[in-house]
Amino acid sequence: MVRRRRFVGWAVAGALAASFPTRAQQRKIWRIGFLSAGSPPVPGVPDPADALWQRLRELGYVEGVNLVVEKRFADGRFERLSALAAEIVRFNPDLIITRATPANAVARSLTTTIPIVMASSQDPIREGVVASASRPGGNVTGMMFAHASSTVGKRMQILKEAIPRLTRIAFVPGANMPVANSVTVNDTEEAAKANGLELQTYWVQEASNWADAFAAMVKGKAEALFVTESPSYIRHARHIADLALAHRMPSMFGAREHVEAGGLMSYGLNLPAVFSRAAELVDKVLRGANPADMPIEQPMKYELVVNLRTAKALGIAMPKAVLLGAEIVESS
Repeated sequence: MVRRRRFVGWAVAGALAASFPTRAQQRKIWRIGFLSAGSPPVPGVPDPADALWQRLRELGYVEGVNLVVEKRFADGRFERLSALAAEIVRFNPDLIITRATPANAVARSLTTTIPIVMASSQDPIREGVVASASRPGGNVTGMMFAHASSTVGKRMQILKEAIPRLTRIAFVPGANMPVANSVTVNDTEEAAKANGLELQTYWVQEASNWADAFAAMVKGKAEALFVTESPSYIRHARHIADLALAHRMPSMFGAREHVEAGGLMSYGLNLPAVFSRAAELVDKVLRGANPADMPIEQPMKYELVVNLRTAKALGIAMPKAVLLGAEIVESS
Protein backbone atom coordinates (compact mmCIF):
# COMPACT_ATOMS: atom_id res chain seq x y z
CA MET A 1 0.00 0.00 0.00
CA VAL A 2 2.80 2.40 0.93
CA ARG A 3 4.64 1.63 -2.29
CA ARG A 4 1.45 2.16 -4.29
CA ARG A 5 0.87 5.54 -2.62
CA ARG A 6 4.44 6.54 -3.36
CA PHE A 7 3.96 5.53 -6.99
CA VAL A 8 0.73 7.56 -7.24
CA GLY A 9 2.48 10.52 -5.61
CA TRP A 10 5.36 10.35 -8.04
CA ALA A 11 2.94 10.03 -10.97
CA VAL A 12 0.96 13.07 -9.83
CA ALA A 13 4.15 15.06 -9.29
CA GLY A 14 5.34 14.10 -12.76
CA ALA A 15 2.05 15.14 -14.30
CA LEU A 16 2.14 18.47 -12.51
CA ALA A 17 5.71 19.04 -13.66
CA ALA A 18 4.69 18.31 -17.24
CA SER A 19 1.65 20.59 -17.00
CA PHE A 20 3.47 23.45 -15.26
CA PRO A 21 7.01 23.81 -16.64
CA THR A 22 9.51 25.76 -14.64
CA ARG A 23 9.34 29.55 -14.81
CA ALA A 24 12.50 29.58 -16.91
CA GLN A 25 10.96 27.14 -19.39
CA GLN A 26 7.73 29.12 -19.66
CA ARG A 27 9.24 32.54 -20.21
CA LYS A 28 10.30 33.75 -23.65
CA ILE A 29 12.53 36.80 -23.54
CA TRP A 30 11.40 39.01 -26.40
CA ARG A 31 13.85 41.43 -28.01
CA ILE A 32 12.49 44.60 -29.62
CA GLY A 33 14.32 47.42 -31.35
CA PHE A 34 12.83 50.92 -31.41
CA LEU A 35 14.02 53.47 -33.97
CA SER A 36 12.75 57.06 -33.85
CA ALA A 37 13.56 60.01 -36.05
CA GLY A 38 12.86 62.30 -33.09
CA SER A 39 14.26 62.83 -29.62
CA PRO A 40 14.00 60.79 -26.42
CA PRO A 41 10.97 61.64 -24.26
CA VAL A 42 11.43 64.37 -21.67
CA PRO A 43 10.29 63.56 -18.11
CA GLY A 44 7.04 65.33 -17.37
CA VAL A 45 6.31 66.08 -21.05
CA PRO A 46 3.54 63.93 -22.59
CA ASP A 47 4.66 61.76 -25.48
CA PRO A 48 2.09 59.92 -27.65
CA ALA A 49 4.45 56.93 -27.82
CA ASP A 50 3.93 56.37 -24.09
CA ALA A 51 0.67 54.67 -25.08
CA LEU A 52 2.61 52.09 -27.10
CA TRP A 53 4.67 50.91 -24.14
CA GLN A 54 1.66 51.02 -21.82
CA ARG A 55 -0.37 48.82 -24.18
CA LEU A 56 2.52 46.38 -24.55
CA ARG A 57 2.64 46.05 -20.75
CA GLU A 58 -1.10 45.36 -20.72
CA LEU A 59 -0.52 42.65 -23.32
CA GLY A 60 2.08 41.01 -21.10
CA TYR A 61 5.38 42.39 -22.45
CA VAL A 62 7.23 43.84 -19.47
CA GLU A 63 10.76 45.24 -19.64
CA GLY A 64 13.03 43.50 -17.16
CA VAL A 65 10.73 40.49 -17.02
CA ASN A 66 10.18 39.09 -20.51
CA LEU A 67 11.15 42.00 -22.72
CA VAL A 68 14.44 43.67 -23.69
CA VAL A 69 14.20 46.90 -25.70
CA GLU A 70 17.01 48.68 -27.54
CA LYS A 71 15.97 52.27 -28.33
CA ARG A 72 17.71 54.65 -30.71
CA PHE A 73 16.77 58.30 -31.33
CA ALA A 74 18.10 60.46 -34.17
CA ASP A 75 17.27 63.74 -32.37
CA GLY A 76 16.08 65.17 -35.69
CA ARG A 77 19.47 64.50 -37.29
CA PHE A 78 18.26 62.10 -39.91
CA GLU A 79 21.71 61.51 -41.37
CA ARG A 80 22.33 59.43 -38.22
CA LEU A 81 19.42 57.06 -38.85
CA SER A 82 21.33 54.54 -40.98
CA ALA A 83 24.00 54.04 -38.31
CA LEU A 84 21.39 53.81 -35.55
CA ALA A 85 19.29 51.35 -37.54
CA ALA A 86 22.40 49.23 -38.18
CA GLU A 87 23.00 49.06 -34.41
CA ILE A 88 19.46 47.80 -33.90
CA VAL A 89 19.83 45.20 -36.66
CA ARG A 90 23.04 43.93 -35.00
CA PHE A 91 21.04 43.58 -31.79
CA ASN A 92 19.15 40.87 -33.74
CA PRO A 93 15.69 41.71 -32.35
CA ASP A 94 12.55 39.68 -32.86
CA LEU A 95 10.92 42.82 -34.22
CA ILE A 96 11.66 46.51 -34.91
CA ILE A 97 9.23 49.32 -34.12
CA THR A 98 9.78 52.50 -36.12
CA ARG A 99 8.44 56.01 -35.58
CA ALA A 100 8.10 58.58 -38.38
CA THR A 101 8.77 58.28 -42.09
CA PRO A 102 12.58 58.56 -42.17
CA ALA A 103 12.94 55.80 -39.59
CA ASN A 104 10.45 53.61 -41.45
CA ALA A 105 12.31 53.94 -44.75
CA VAL A 106 15.79 53.49 -43.30
CA ALA A 107 14.90 50.39 -41.28
CA ARG A 108 13.23 48.86 -44.33
CA SER A 109 16.37 49.50 -46.40
CA LEU A 110 18.61 47.68 -43.92
CA THR A 111 16.65 44.49 -43.32
CA THR A 112 14.19 42.42 -45.30
CA THR A 113 13.96 39.64 -42.72
CA ILE A 114 13.34 41.25 -39.31
CA PRO A 115 9.64 42.19 -38.98
CA ILE A 116 9.02 45.95 -38.82
CA VAL A 117 5.94 47.61 -37.35
CA MET A 118 5.52 51.29 -38.21
CA ALA A 119 4.05 52.97 -35.14
CA SER A 120 3.37 56.04 -37.27
CA SER A 121 3.78 57.03 -40.90
CA GLN A 122 2.43 59.62 -43.30
CA ASP A 123 1.91 57.68 -46.54
CA PRO A 124 4.22 54.65 -46.80
CA ILE A 125 2.87 53.74 -50.23
CA ARG A 126 3.72 57.09 -51.85
CA GLU A 127 6.98 57.13 -49.89
CA GLY A 128 8.00 53.72 -51.24
CA VAL A 129 8.15 51.82 -47.93
CA VAL A 130 5.45 49.24 -48.79
CA ALA A 131 3.87 48.02 -52.01
CA SER A 132 0.26 48.66 -51.01
CA ALA A 133 -1.89 49.27 -47.95
CA SER A 134 -4.02 46.16 -48.36
CA ARG A 135 -1.12 43.78 -48.94
CA PRO A 136 2.18 45.43 -48.00
CA GLY A 137 4.40 42.46 -48.84
CA GLY A 138 7.91 42.11 -47.46
CA ASN A 139 8.55 42.55 -43.74
CA VAL A 140 6.71 45.81 -42.96
CA THR A 141 3.25 46.54 -41.57
CA GLY A 142 1.84 49.13 -39.18
CA MET A 143 -0.08 52.39 -39.04
CA MET A 144 -0.45 55.26 -41.48
CA PHE A 145 -2.23 58.61 -41.37
CA ALA A 146 -5.25 57.99 -43.58
CA HIS A 147 -5.99 60.30 -46.49
CA ALA A 148 -3.22 62.77 -45.66
CA SER A 149 -4.08 65.10 -48.56
CA SER A 150 -7.73 65.49 -47.58
CA THR A 151 -6.72 65.99 -43.94
CA VAL A 152 -4.51 68.95 -44.83
CA GLY A 153 -7.39 70.40 -46.84
CA LYS A 154 -9.70 70.08 -43.84
CA ARG A 155 -7.21 71.94 -41.65
CA MET A 156 -7.05 74.81 -44.14
CA GLN A 157 -10.83 74.91 -44.34
CA ILE A 158 -11.20 75.10 -40.54
CA LEU A 159 -8.64 77.91 -40.33
CA LYS A 160 -10.48 79.81 -43.04
CA GLU A 161 -13.78 79.40 -41.19
CA ALA A 162 -12.26 80.58 -37.91
CA ILE A 163 -10.49 83.54 -39.55
CA PRO A 164 -12.56 84.52 -42.62
CA ARG A 165 -10.17 87.26 -43.76
CA LEU A 166 -7.19 84.91 -43.72
CA THR A 167 -5.05 85.19 -46.88
CA ARG A 168 -1.49 84.17 -45.91
CA ILE A 169 -0.50 81.16 -43.85
CA ALA A 170 2.93 80.11 -42.56
CA PHE A 171 3.61 76.39 -42.90
CA VAL A 172 6.25 74.45 -40.96
CA PRO A 173 6.84 70.90 -42.29
CA GLY A 174 8.78 68.27 -40.37
CA ALA A 175 12.43 69.26 -40.35
CA ASN A 176 14.90 67.32 -42.52
CA MET A 177 12.36 64.77 -43.74
CA PRO A 178 12.92 64.93 -47.53
CA VAL A 179 10.80 61.96 -48.60
CA ALA A 180 7.84 62.72 -46.36
CA ASN A 181 8.06 66.45 -46.93
CA SER A 182 7.97 66.16 -50.71
CA VAL A 183 4.55 64.58 -50.23
CA THR A 184 3.37 66.80 -47.36
CA VAL A 185 4.49 70.09 -48.89
CA ASN A 186 2.83 69.22 -52.20
CA ASP A 187 -0.44 68.31 -50.45
CA THR A 188 -0.33 71.49 -48.35
CA GLU A 189 0.38 73.73 -51.34
CA GLU A 190 -2.59 72.25 -53.19
CA ALA A 191 -4.85 72.59 -50.13
CA ALA A 192 -3.82 76.23 -49.61
CA LYS A 193 -4.50 77.04 -53.24
CA ALA A 194 -7.91 75.35 -53.11
CA ASN A 195 -8.82 77.52 -50.11
CA GLY A 196 -7.55 80.75 -51.65
CA LEU A 197 -4.54 80.99 -49.33
CA GLU A 198 -0.96 82.04 -50.01
CA LEU A 199 1.40 79.49 -48.45
CA GLN A 200 4.74 80.52 -46.94
CA THR A 201 6.97 77.58 -45.99
CA TYR A 202 9.47 77.84 -43.14
CA TRP A 203 11.99 75.21 -42.05
CA VAL A 204 12.81 74.83 -38.35
CA GLN A 205 15.75 72.55 -37.59
CA GLU A 206 16.30 73.15 -33.86
CA ALA A 207 14.17 74.33 -30.93
CA SER A 208 16.30 77.48 -30.74
CA ASN A 209 15.32 78.35 -34.32
CA TRP A 210 11.61 78.83 -33.56
CA ALA A 211 12.08 82.45 -32.42
CA ASP A 212 13.83 83.29 -35.70
CA ALA A 213 11.13 81.47 -37.64
CA PHE A 214 8.36 83.51 -36.00
CA ALA A 215 10.27 86.73 -36.68
CA ALA A 216 10.45 85.73 -40.35
CA MET A 217 6.73 84.90 -40.38
CA VAL A 218 5.87 88.33 -39.01
CA LYS A 219 8.15 89.95 -41.58
CA GLY A 220 6.41 87.93 -44.28
CA LYS A 221 3.04 89.16 -42.93
CA ALA A 222 1.76 85.64 -42.27
CA GLU A 223 -1.65 85.74 -40.61
CA ALA A 224 -1.77 82.20 -39.21
CA LEU A 225 0.49 79.22 -38.60
CA PHE A 226 0.15 75.55 -39.54
CA VAL A 227 2.59 73.03 -38.04
CA THR A 228 2.54 69.43 -39.22
CA GLU A 229 2.85 66.34 -37.02
CA SER A 230 6.42 65.80 -35.83
CA PRO A 231 7.79 64.10 -32.70
CA SER A 232 10.37 66.85 -32.22
CA TYR A 233 7.73 69.58 -32.51
CA ILE A 234 5.43 67.91 -29.98
CA ARG A 235 8.36 67.81 -27.58
CA HIS A 236 8.55 71.63 -27.75
CA ALA A 237 4.80 72.24 -27.88
CA ARG A 238 4.76 74.72 -25.00
CA HIS A 239 7.60 76.77 -26.47
CA ILE A 240 5.87 76.95 -29.87
CA ALA A 241 2.50 77.85 -28.33
CA ASP A 242 4.04 80.61 -26.22
CA LEU A 243 5.77 82.13 -29.25
CA ALA A 244 2.58 81.95 -31.32
CA LEU A 245 0.64 83.75 -28.60
CA ALA A 246 3.37 86.35 -28.10
CA HIS A 247 3.26 87.13 -31.83
CA ARG A 248 -0.56 86.97 -31.83
CA MET A 249 -0.42 84.23 -34.44
CA PRO A 250 -3.47 81.92 -34.66
CA SER A 251 -2.21 78.36 -34.98
CA MET A 252 -3.37 75.04 -36.43
CA PHE A 253 -1.54 71.80 -35.58
CA GLY A 254 -1.70 68.17 -36.57
CA ALA A 255 -1.50 66.89 -32.97
CA ARG A 256 -3.70 67.78 -30.00
CA GLU A 257 -0.71 67.93 -27.64
CA HIS A 258 0.03 71.36 -29.11
CA VAL A 259 -3.45 72.63 -28.19
CA GLU A 260 -3.17 71.24 -24.67
CA ALA A 261 0.09 73.22 -24.40
CA GLY A 262 -1.65 76.45 -25.46
CA GLY A 263 -1.95 76.30 -29.26
CA LEU A 264 -5.24 77.44 -30.82
CA MET A 265 -6.49 74.40 -32.75
CA SER A 266 -5.58 70.96 -33.99
CA TYR A 267 -7.22 68.58 -36.41
CA GLY A 268 -5.84 65.08 -36.67
CA LEU A 269 -5.70 61.61 -35.29
CA ASN A 270 -5.65 60.78 -31.61
CA LEU A 271 -1.97 59.84 -31.64
CA PRO A 272 -1.93 57.89 -28.34
CA ALA A 273 -4.72 55.72 -29.76
CA VAL A 274 -2.65 55.13 -32.91
CA PHE A 275 0.39 54.07 -30.87
CA SER A 276 -1.76 51.84 -28.69
CA ARG A 277 -3.07 50.07 -31.79
CA ALA A 278 0.49 49.72 -33.09
CA ALA A 279 1.32 47.80 -29.90
CA GLU A 280 -1.46 45.35 -30.71
CA LEU A 281 0.04 44.81 -34.18
CA VAL A 282 3.40 44.14 -32.50
CA ASP A 283 1.70 41.49 -30.37
CA LYS A 284 0.19 39.86 -33.47
CA VAL A 285 3.56 39.65 -35.22
CA LEU A 286 5.31 38.26 -32.15
CA ARG A 287 2.60 35.61 -31.98
CA GLY A 288 3.39 34.53 -35.51
CA ALA A 289 1.44 36.75 -37.92
CA ASN A 290 3.21 37.55 -41.19
CA PRO A 291 3.67 41.34 -41.76
CA ALA A 292 3.41 40.79 -45.51
CA ASP A 293 -0.21 39.72 -45.08
CA MET A 294 -1.22 42.34 -42.50
CA PRO A 295 -2.86 45.39 -44.11
CA ILE A 296 -1.50 48.80 -43.19
CA GLU A 297 -4.13 50.20 -40.84
CA GLN A 298 -5.60 53.63 -41.47
CA PRO A 299 -7.48 55.08 -38.48
CA MET A 300 -10.46 57.01 -39.77
CA LYS A 301 -11.52 58.93 -36.66
CA TYR A 302 -10.15 62.46 -36.66
CA GLU A 303 -10.72 64.99 -33.92
CA LEU A 304 -10.89 68.77 -33.84
CA VAL A 305 -9.56 70.29 -30.62
CA VAL A 306 -9.97 73.99 -29.78
CA ASN A 307 -8.39 75.98 -26.96
CA LEU A 308 -10.97 78.65 -26.07
CA ARG A 309 -8.65 80.42 -23.66
CA THR A 310 -6.14 80.94 -26.44
CA ALA A 311 -8.90 82.05 -28.81
CA LYS A 312 -10.00 84.66 -26.27
CA ALA A 313 -6.43 85.87 -25.78
CA LEU A 314 -6.12 86.31 -29.56
CA GLY A 315 -9.48 88.08 -29.79
CA ILE A 316 -10.99 85.34 -31.95
CA ALA A 317 -14.72 84.65 -31.58
CA MET A 318 -14.75 81.03 -32.67
CA PRO A 319 -17.71 80.43 -35.04
CA LYS A 320 -20.36 77.92 -33.96
CA ALA A 321 -19.76 75.98 -37.15
CA VAL A 322 -16.18 75.34 -36.02
CA LEU A 323 -17.11 74.51 -32.43
CA LEU A 324 -19.79 72.05 -33.50
CA GLY A 325 -18.36 68.64 -32.71
CA ALA A 326 -15.05 70.03 -31.46
CA GLU A 327 -13.44 69.00 -28.22
CA ILE A 328 -12.86 72.05 -26.05
CA VAL A 329 -9.66 72.66 -24.09
CA GLU A 330 -9.48 75.54 -21.65
CA SER A 331 -5.85 75.26 -20.52
CA SER A 332 -3.02 77.33 -21.89
